[in-house]
Amino acid sequence: MMKKAMTISYEVTSESGHNLYLNFTNKCPCACTFCIRNNDDGAYGSAPLWLEHEPSIEEILADIEKRDLTKYGDIVFCGYGEPTERLDVVITVANELRKRGVKARLRINTNGLGDLINGRSIAEELCDAVDVISVSLNAGTKDEYMKVTRPKFENAYEAMKKFTADCVKTGNAEVMLTIVDVIPAEQIEASMQLAEQLGARLRIRKYIA
Repeated sequence: MMKKAMTISYEVTSESGHNLYLNFTNKCPCACTFCIRNNDDGAYGSAPLWLEHEPSIEEILADIEKRDLTKYGDIVFCGYGEPTERLDVVITVANELRKRGVKARLRINTNGLGDLINGRSIAEELCDAVDVISVSLNAGTKDEYMKVTRPKFENAYEAMKKFTADCVKTGNAEVMLTIVDVIPAEQIEASMQLAEQLGARLRIRKYIA
């Protein structure tokens, strides 16, 4: 039986432009109530993003080489899992793209729990590798964050805040927190206050069912 091709890279056209997303892990320490994985096998019209195995760096680069990278505004580390579960892959691929003269912005969409996943502070090395850190905040207060995000780590909210603040302190990358527009108004206001406190920009995304 012929194996189905895995979706390692996929294109997304949105309000932020025409971007290429990289999908190389399905692991995630959260079970967010609104996660797109709950609704479909793909995202934004992509082929299924569930992986038959975690692709090697060689497989990822070979897949990227099939693309015309001049078409994209951003190349985004974001698939059906948390990219910092494979931090070494993020950094290696980002560095390789830079070596190849890629002009697109490099962005990572993360839950901000990479310190807990990797057992150390990762802000410096991550901010050296990419241009934009986009952290899924999901809610502006700890109680609501834990209820909505459902992380496996008890100290996830504190760790997410520390990671965000550490990234801001490096000064090497644009740092934003994101929420979806379906959360209550008081949570949006609390998120605005938290973003200001941490020194990050807040982006309010439209929820896509």
